[in-house]
Amino acid sequence: MQAYFDERETQPAAQREQALFARLPAVLAAARERAPAIARQLQGVDPASLDSRRALARVPVLRKNELLQIQHAARIAQPAARGEAERERVFGGVSTIGWGAARRVFASPGPIYEPESARPDYWGFARALSAAGVRAGDLVHNCFSYHFTPAGSMMETAAHALGCTVFPGGVGQTEQQVRVMADLAPQAYTGTPSFLRIILEKADEMGVALPSLRRALFSGEAYPPSLQAWFHARGIEGFQAYGSADLGMIAFETEARDGLVLNEDMIVEIVRPGTDVPVPDGEVGEVVVTTFNPDYPLVRFGTGDLSAMMEGASPCGRTNGRIRGWMGRADQTTKVRGMFVHPEQIARVLERHPQVRRARLVVSGDMGHDVMTLKVESDAGLDAERVAETVRDQTKLRAVIDVVPAGSLPNDGKVIEDVRRYE
Repeated sequence: MQAYFDERETQPAAQREQALFARLPAVLAAARERAPAIARQLQGVDPASLDSRRALARVPVLRKNELLQIQHAARIAQPAARGEAERERVFGGVSTIGWGAARRVFASPGPIYEPESARPDYWGFARALSAAGVRAGDLVHNCFSYHFTPAGSMMETAAHALGCTVFPGGVGQTEQQVRVMADLAPQAYTGTPSFLRIILEKADEMGVALPSLRRALFSGEAYPPSLQAWFHARGIEGFQAYGSADLGMIAFETEARDGLVLNEDMIVEIVRPGTDVPVPDGEVGEVVVTTFNPDYPLVRFGTGDLSAMMEGASPCGRTNGRIRGWMGRADQTTKVRGMFVHPEQIARVLERHPQVRRARLVVSGDMGHDVMTLKVESDAGLDAERVAETVRDQTKLRAVIDVVPAGSLPNDGKVIEDVRRYE
């Protein structure tokens, strides 16, 4: 399967670094002209001076929760308008495009709104899909969501860039997914690993064989060795890609199975959580990304994800840096079944149910079988079903409601607790 997406993947590391920082000043200068929020972030900084990682570290990190606040404040401050005004009102002055130039707009939990323009492979996942062994002429069964969040479009545009045909499977309707796979015989799957496992287990129940499926690109969830072995035993080689709705594809797995190789069109740093300071290679910290996306030019964007840089080049021959993969969250925000859940969402649940005095969302379960339990301290008479409906409305996910005695929840300020096992 050894094949590279382009010649940049094997260029000398020093040459890549020089090329990235040669491109950066022009990208930031353009962003400063059309994206007011980026201009404020770069206030007092000459883009031409950002010619190295040490220089770039002078720019303050913009974190996901700050982006949420910027967008929310802009929508409150400005009336509805058309065209150019949407760059400020909807996207908080971070986007350089508005309606028309933006072919789609997505809403990630929060909500945070992200644009997508007509540029091919806008989200950059074609490189990851290629590394997973997907080739022109393949049929890709895409089981990421096609509404609200950009995951479905991320994989579809990547597959189209490679010359593939896509079946938009989306999520749910497991029996129908099995029947379509049996009829169309796709070579590849894109989606979360847990959902493919559910589909294959359903196929077993139905007595349906799916021999055509041999490749998969997973994202949205952790992909531990145990799950990798489970798919391998069924003849499916699954690879993972790490990205976000704000940035697109950040890093991807290769046949070396040794960390995640970084995207060629980003500058990735690892910083000490809560600070702007990069940490030494090997030390765990927050993933911070500067993207070269001209439409949504995020600069030193703090993802809230934890990871660490790895030493040396990948055994697969790609020379870009590598990270160890997703290692948790720098804040209490967590990802459940491919969706981020924020402490602010749990706070809004409590606002709607004043009978609840304190609450704690516990995320548990084995890999591929996430369970959300909202533990609540409340007086008698609480309608647990209505609370569950509110959780589903706020997070787009189902939760079990567990009413516990008053004073039984730890007084540690924690709103979300992740106790999942990743062995």
